[in-house]
Amino acid sequence: MAEATSSPSPYSFGNQLIGSWRTGRAATTTAVTDPYTGKVLLDIPDADTDDVAEAFTASRAAQREWGASSPGERADVLRRAVGIMERRREEVITWLIQESGSTRMKATAEWNAVRAIALHASTLPHLAEGRIIPADVPGKENRLYREPLGVVSVISPWNWPAHLTSRAILPALALGNSVVVKPSQETPVTGGFLFGRILAEAGLPQGVLNVVSGPASAIGDAFVLNPLSPLLSFTGSTRVGRRIASQAATGPMLKRVALELGGNNPLVVLDDADLDLAINAAVFGRFFHQGEICISANRIIVQDAIHDAFVERYVDRVRELKYGDPNEEDTVVGPLISQRQLDGILDLLARSGAQGATTLLGGSPEGLVLPPHVLADVSNDMAVASNEIFGPVAPILRATDDEEALRIANDTEFGLSSAVFSTDGERALAFAHRIEAGMSHINDSPVVDMPNTPFGGEKNSGLGRYGTPALLDELTRQHWISVQHTRRTYPF
Repeated sequence: MAEATSSPSPYSFGNQLIGSWRTGRAATTTAVTDPYTGKVLLDIPDADTDDVAEAFTASRAAQREWGASSPGERADVLRRAVGIMERRREEVITWLIQESGSTRMKATAEWNAVRAIALHASTLPHLAEGRIIPADVPGKENRLYREPLGVVSVISPWNWPAHLTSRAILPALALGNSVVVKPSQETPVTGGFLFGRILAEAGLPQGVLNVVSGPASAIGDAFVLNPLSPLLSFTGSTRVGRRIASQAATGPMLKRVALELGGNNPLVVLDDADLDLAINAAVFGRFFHQGEICISANRIIVQDAIHDAFVERYVDRVRELKYGDPNEEDTVVGPLISQRQLDGILDLLARSGAQGATTLLGGSPEGLVLPPHVLADVSNDMAVASNEIFGPVAPILRATDDEEALRIANDTEFGLSSAVFSTDGERALAFAHRIEAGMSHINDSPVVDMPNTPFGGEKNSGLGRYGTPALLDELTRQHWISVQHTRRTYPF
């Protein structure tokens, strides 16, 4: 294992976190690479299936004492973690830029999001309340206790690795669970190992958080099927999510799943919209983090009466966006995560062009940086409209009226986020109620996520919700214990 001198962190990485830090047993390694420069930041020896089993065993053993700790003790760990994050702010941001290809503005936003999640999670230990349920049986008291699930499994993605890992692991820890994380191979540091260092420094007991990294083809099934964990949280593609859900239902232990999957999010601009507001939101909603966001505006649907004016001004705004070096303060579009991701987007563009889409703005890739693209004359059956793009490409679709706009918006297998723009609040609200999505935003981008709101989708966009109060139910179990205070008379 060789760690490059360009590593942005004073923390030491390069080993798996399994009870304690140690080398993975597999014969292979994962190279953590900067998508913009192509430089190797470090090599991590991969975990094997024995490592995975050991991680769950360590988590199970450590959870008993952690789950029995006081709410205040758990809250203190999380608050101390916030303080450490604040002191190491630039370090975390630099890792996000170098490991995930985040622009500096996106990495800063992600740091802010993780800090907010940690602060919010620190309030959860005192919200895990039980209750007394009335009983018709004389002398009986029904007590409902809210208890930790035990070991929570988390598979995190590469696009917002710190944010989308923290929203699962920090509430889980706050509520007395232990956690085993499998981060994406592209982002093992910001998606897992960095949390291990920060939380250990904050006083999290050894073994409560374990991180195993390796190819899904080698350790994925062992991770998903491990019987010591009753809940698996996964953020990623619908294809993989379906397989995980099937394994969770048919494996040795029937598991709960929390799945946040694909999105094909509509941003609808009605004919009475504030054009400046709608254009700014549509530019941000499509190109923030070069479109590698599950809740980004994947389709921009504009009504006839304002379509041409919208398109002209939208192209002018997008043309001004700076792309290139993600470390520069004003860069909006940085590198895509991998050549495979870039190739997939170029394929969508080629197919859509053959189907009749018109490229109004574009350019050739520069390394893994794809200049912002805007496409017009797009129909809902074209490749860029029917697929989740996950890149800096904005397809604009035309609709004649509210009903057609709604039909286009809902004509997808996905139902994650959405947005509608109108100066008539009641019109927009009526439209939002009819969108088939888990989240709809009026006069705002679909890129909205807050730790105290229920985040999740409908249809093939997933199961369950993140954020409170939903996570209180997702990450705990209700245990009914009755106490018979008086001698009961039975019928025989």
